[in-house]
Parts: sequence; C-alpha cells; structure tokens
Amino acid sequence: MPDYEYLLGHGTENDFVLLPDLDGTVHGDLSPEQLAERVRALCDRRAGIGGDGVLRVLRQGDGWFMDYRNADGSLSEMCGNGIRVFARYLVDAGLADPARPIPVDTRDGVKVLTVDGDLITADMGTPQVLGETKVGVAGRAWVARHVDMGNPHAVAFVDDLADAGPLLEAPEHDPATYPRGVNVEFVVRRGARHLAMRVHERGSGETRSCGTGACAVMVAAAVADGAERSGAYRVDVPGGTLTVTWTDDDRVLLTGRALIVARGTTSL
Repeated sequence: MPDYEYLLGHGTENDFVLLPDLDGTVHGDLSPEQLAERVRALCDRRAGIGGDGVLRVLRQGDGWFMDYRNADGSLSEMCGNGIRVFARYLVDAGLADPARPIPVDTRDGVKVLTVDGDLITADMGTPQVLGETKVGVAGRAWVARHVDMGNPHAVAFVDDLADAGPLLEAPEHDPATYPRGVNVEFVVRRGARHLAMRVHERGSGETRSCGTGACAVMVAAAVADGAERSGAYRVDVPGGTLTVTWTDDDRVLLTGRALIVARGTTSL
C-alpha cells in the first residue's frame, strides 16, 4: 500500500487525522467495510496515529467537501470542531483566502467559515429544537432535550459533571428517537450565559470537546433561559472554551481555536 500524506489537527483538543485527497484517490476502490477498517486503524491511539475521527479533504468543483468519519469508521453528518480544523488546513496550505468566507460542503449541506487568527467561526445553520427524551449512565437517568444540529444530540442538565461517571460506554438512550445513535451532553451552569459540559460522541466515545455538542448545549440552555438572541454563551469543555451565538436570523455560530499540530506520511 502506498504512503499517504496526513496531518493531525484539533479544535479545543477534539483531534482529527486529516487526509488531503485533492484528486479523490486516497480511498481507491475500498469497500465500505475496508474503509471503516482503515479509519479505525488511523484513529487507534496505540497502533495508529490517533484521533477522534478522520477528515478527508476533497475537491468538489471549485470548492471543497468534508468527508468526515467517526473513530469507529461510521459516517457522521456533521462535525463542528472538525470543519474548523478543515478550514485551518485549507488556509495553512494556501488553498483558501483567510480574508474571505470559506464555504465547505458536508453531509449536512454547505457551511461557511470565517478566520480571525487562531479563531475560526463556523456558521452551523439553523438548529432544530425537538422534544424531551431520557438518557442514562450506570443506572442513573436524566431528562434531556433533543436538539438536532445536523446530527442528533441529547442535552441533560446535571448538578455535577461527575454525576455522569465514566463515559466509556455509550449512554443509554431511546432507540426509537435515535435509531442511528446520539451524541449525549451533560451540562452544568457556571454563571449567566456560562456553561460547562462533558460529551459522549456517537462513534468516538467521550471526547475532550464537541463543536456540534456545544451548539446543542447552548441552544438548550437559551431555550430554558428564555434568552434573547444575539447574545453569546461561553461553553467550557475539557479541552478549552468555545463561544456559541444564536443569531436573530436563527443561525448558530461556533467560534474557537483550530490548529494543525503535526504532519507526516502513513501507510495505514
């Protein structure tokens, strides 16, 4: 198998293996099963490069497509931190002008990103605020708010983030509501428009950050608070801090640092 270029990047320590595939040849004629196996090998933190998922950078006409897969090889519709790392790669590689908005197509449609130094903002689109559901961990259960950010989230407010215990296994959820699984966020309030969260990401386990999760958490909190639009919320994650704003025109903006930290070649 030939060697391929890879990069390793992260957004608030939500880390990804990037595979530049500008001519669409990296995956070749792999079957879906072989492709999932390759992604798992790349994301293995002991036998591979290590990451919460794989971002394949594809040209699409005059633009770009983000082919994102979770660490277990499964497809995901959207990744908020991942798309900000994707944009960071485009800028660092001279493939996008940081002074102009950067559109990137995804399985949840086109997202537009803006760059301000290390900070990258992704317009995540319009959230869907759905009904209540329940999630459980280690025999405990919480009421949660179902929020869709292009991918599904269940947001549960808790008294202490330690209440969720170790999130090594996927939290229990309603399979009828989430037939393809769900990202589960546990949230505490730190102050006015200030939240802290832990997350179990569908297909990746507990991660240090989740961009779409931070958006879902902000939306759930704003609905509960009856908060006016256009005000930003601070969302603390184990890997740092994200800023999320729900605008007057019903768009959710996700802002945080995105960095490329390593590059090399791999035959995985």
